[in-house]
Amino acid sequence: MSNLQRTSRFYYGWIIVGIVFATLLISAAISSVPSVLMLPLEKEFGWGRSDVSAAASIRILLYGLMGPFSAAFMARFGVSRIMLLSILLLVISIGFTPFITEIWQFIIIWGVLVGLGTGSLANVLGVTIANRWFVKHKGLVIGMLTASAATGQLLFLPLIAQATSLWGWRFAIYAIIGALLLLVPLIGFGMRNHPSDIGLPVLGEETVVKPAPFTGNLFMTPIRALGSAAKSGTFWLLAGTFFLCGFSTNGLIGTHLIPACGDFGIPLVIAAGLLSLMGLFDLVGTTLSGWLTDRFDSRKLLFWYYGLRGLSLIFLPFALGSGYTQLLIFSVFYGLDWIATVPPTAKLSSDAFGKEKAGMIFGWIVVAHQAGASAAAYGAGVLRDLLGSYTVPFAVAGFLCLFASIMAMRIRKSKSAVAAAVV
Repeated sequence: MSNLQRTSRFYYGWIIVGIVFATLLISAAISSVPSVLMLPLEKEFGWGRSDVSAAASIRILLYGLMGPFSAAFMARFGVSRIMLLSILLLVISIGFTPFITEIWQFIIIWGVLVGLGTGSLANVLGVTIANRWFVKHKGLVIGMLTASAATGQLLFLPLIAQATSLWGWRFAIYAIIGALLLLVPLIGFGMRNHPSDIGLPVLGEETVVKPAPFTGNLFMTPIRALGSAAKSGTFWLLAGTFFLCGFSTNGLIGTHLIPACGDFGIPLVIAAGLLSLMGLFDLVGTTLSGWLTDRFDSRKLLFWYYGLRGLSLIFLPFALGSGYTQLLIFSVFYGLDWIATVPPTAKLSSDAFGKEKAGMIFGWIVVAHQAGASAAAYGAGVLRDLLGSYTVPFAVAGFLCLFASIMAMRIRKSKSAVAAAVV
């Protein structure tokens, strides 16, 4: 079988990419649920937006914090096993949602448990797969898998919103559980942990090389990786720009655009449709970003991505009050740039800190991303309750993105950080 696969033009790694793409797509769809449920839960239970935002904030933060440890667990126990365990946790925890009656129950399920489950099916998974299976086309693969995570969060929004409007939010929860269960046989039968498991080399290399066994402590090794990476200014610039990336994407727009549209009388399904449109354009933009990352200076790409995103967020308050045409323009423009920052950030991280530690160190950079998203998810809800609108948080996020574009150009292009950062 291995000889057949070696001579075949088709590389099995692309099947792995397809399985992970579908997994990240559905996992990310789960992240969009609190945004859709915010108004129905407010109506049924009288919970404020800051209450529901608190659950979203905790989930986003844990989603990031799981990344470095998830990378270590995948190295020790295998990718497919961790994927299946994460899906099992999500199915069990989400299954209790239709029976909740108190806000603390919602926070435990959608803040803590869903945060832990989705955190293992996050950007770190995509980077791990790209590093294990690809040298050639690595940037493109990271772009595709990153796009699946962001696109899934947005693409399923109108479906979840429509199901919620027609049959209630509990039906939407059962639909999510059904989608998760469909992933189990796909991962169980098709997933492989490393190309050497089926006698293949990494794409772009000639020889089959087995990965070095993971011998460190599952909890201390990621922390030591953080300690060594923190000695490098490159790490802090990558983490700082990614903090602002999270602040301006899933934490702010992903959580609050639908309720912001509701403030202007825009129906739930139409608002979800705008986010879905962003998801479609994000699929194009982030995949294209991966292709560009293989060919151009990642720092310059980040400069343009953050700068253009900042301008679009400054434009958003005007678009909300001006009608559907302006919102459509925003959705297309912003969607192309939704999370196009991930491929160049991941490449800069891998170049600076080496392939072996890339998963764990990029996981810590993702923690910064999710910390920014968490701050925006909760902070924007609080400011909306205090000020009566989202104008201030949208404008602040826009100007912070302009600052991030300047930070990106300060990142070192060379690999001089390696000596300081490798454990």
